[in-house]
Amino acid sequence: MRAVTYDSYAKDNSRLEYREVPDPKVGPGQVLIQVRAASVNPVDWKVMAGGLDGMMDAVFPVVPGWDVAGVVSRTGPDTPEFAPGDEVMAYARKDVVQGGTFAEYVAVDAPAVAHKPAALDWAQAAGLPLAGLTALRSLERLGVGPADVLLVHGAAGGVGSLAVQLGRDRGARVIGTASERNHAFVRELGAEPVSYGDGLTDRVRALAPGGVSAVADFVGGQLETTLAVLTDGGRHVSVADPTVEQHGGHWIWVRPDGAKLAELAAVVDRGALTVEVAQTFPLERTGEAFDASRTGHTRGKLVLVP
Repeated sequence: MRAVTYDSYAKDNSRLEYREVPDPKVGPGQVLIQVRAASVNPVDWKVMAGGLDGMMDAVFPVVPGWDVAGVVSRTGPDTPEFAPGDEVMAYARKDVVQGGTFAEYVAVDAPAVAHKPAALDWAQAAGLPLAGLTALRSLERLGVGPADVLLVHGAAGGVGSLAVQLGRDRGARVIGTASERNHAFVRELGAEPVSYGDGLTDRVRALAPGGVSAVADFVGGQLETTLAVLTDGGRHVSVADPTVEQHGGHWIWVRPDGAKLAELAAVVDRGALTVEVAQTFPLERTGEAFDASRTGHTRGKLVLVP
C-alpha cells in the first residue's frame, strides 16, 4: 500500500516521504480500515519532531496519523462488533508511534472504533475522533451544565469549535475567544465571540461581569486570563498547559474510546454537532497540511484524503 512515512525525528518536513510500505497485519480484536480520510492534528507534527519521545516509543519508519474514517476491509479473529463494508471512524493512537492513519489502510483495535454517523461526509468524520473526544472529555471533566458560563479559548479551532457546540448542547452559556475574522463562525456555533490578545481579561469581564464558572483552554498560554476571570470555585482544564494542575486545574490527555466516540456520533445524528473542514489535501501533500497546521490559525480541521 501507499503511505506517508518518516525515518527519523525532524522539526520540519524534510523526512516525510510518500511511498510503498507493507500492508498492515490484522490481529485478534482488530479491524483493517480502508482509509477514506485522515485528519491532521498538531500532535502529528509535534510527534514527528520528537515531542513525545519521553512518553512514547517510536518504531521507524513511522506512518503518522491518529484520526481515520473509512470502510472496514476485514476483521481479525474475535471481532464481532464489525463486519466488512461497515463505515467507521476511530481515534487510532497506539501504544507506540508506528502504524498510523496517513496510509491507504490501517489496522485499529476494535474498542477504539465507532460507526460513522450518516450526517457527516468522510472528511468531517475523520475530523471528529481526536478533536471531538478531547472536547467531550474536557467538558465532562469540567462538569458543564445549564448553570455554567463556559469560556473556550480557541473557539474556532478543531477542538474548540466542537467544545462550543457540546457546551451549548449541555445548556451552558458559552463565550469563545477567536480572531475577529472568525467571530461570525463562532456565533454560528452558538457562542459569544471575543477577540484574543491584549485586553482579553477585560473583554471577558465585560461580557460576564460575575465571572465565568468553567474554562476550557485549547490554545495554551492562557492561564493568567483563566484565573483572572474564574469565579470562586470555578473549574478549568487545558490540553496544552500541564502547569494548570498547579493552580487547581486539570491537564487533559484523551484516550482512544469507541464508546465515547459513538456518543459523539449520536449528538451528530440529532443535529447538535457538526465538523468544520478547513481544507483537504492528498496524502502526498501531507507536508503542506502540516505547514497549515503549524500556523495555529486554521478554522476547523485539515484533512488528508488518499
